[in-house]
Amino acid sequence: MSAPAQGLQLTIPRHARQLVVVSRATAQPTDGRSLATLRAYVRAARGRQWRLVFGPWDAAIGSGGLVAASRRREGDRATPVGIFGFGHTIYGTDPDPRGLHYHYHRLACGDWWDEDPSSALYNRFVHVPCGASPGFRGDSEALWTATLAYRYFVPIDFNIGPIRRGLGATGSAIFLHSWTGAATAGCVALPVMRLLRLLRWLRPSERPVIEMGPKAELASL
Repeated sequence: MSAPAQGLQLTIPRHARQLVVVSRATAQPTDGRSLATLRAYVRAARGRQWRLVFGPWDAAIGSGGLVAASRRREGDRATPVGIFGFGHTIYGTDPDPRGLHYHYHRLACGDWWDEDPSSALYNRFVHVPCGASPGFRGDSEALWTATLAYRYFVPIDFNIGPIRRGLGATGSAIFLHSWTGAATAGCVALPVMRLLRLLRWLRPSERPVIEMGPKAELASL
């Protein structure tokens, strides 16, 4: 196994009892395909042992490969390396799939994700009146129009506190979402049926986290 690409060694928080791991052998795609492997684990009731629940599954990652979270920049299309929590809400253009343990918000006209590094609402969900132009620019996404990628998604808690804005903005809108058949802009994507299995499994009470990075940098399970 090669040396860690970013010089990191990830550590899983002790409080986490659900773990999603997204990994590939190298940080940068070597075959023109931005694919990684996703596995999901649950921590044993006692001790530090982890039990595999889902996977291995193919998952799409960013066309910019895997980049250390501190070195990522808005628009570079890279998936950040690190361990992150999940947002408190699952979103989607499709009806409530039922069976979720998180609040579900069905996307409607006027639902945006602010991706303007100069905005005070950068890297947040924002609703504006349907048909109105939002006060933020950049590559902000009209979420309700992305009926393939955003059939369902949960935000990954990357660059949420303190949020890095302006010229040093490390990026926004990193989600676990529905696969479109292509590389992402930095998100992780799964085919929708597998995505739903995973989303229904996640429980806030279990303090789930997602670990993303080259295999050499992953925490030992």
